[in-house]
Amino acid sequence: MKDHLSRAEIRKDAVQDAVQAAAGMVGQVATIVTGAVRDVAGAVGGFATEIFEIRDSARKAAAEHAIDGD
Repeated sequence: MKDHLSRAEIRKDAVQDAVQAAAGMVGQVATIVTGAVRDVAGAVGGFATEIFEIRDSARKAAAEHAIDGD
């Protein structure tokens, strides 16, 4: 016996498939965005660390120069 699907059921199945595909795509995009935010935060944190190290080196150099200059 052959199943007969109504037009409404065919439309429902098509909408269901479209919604499932969209949900999968949204999940993939969210994963990409989350990874990008994590990478940017890491880069900014690394840059800030370098700035702190440069500042400390400059302070040490200035202090040594002040001692040597006396």
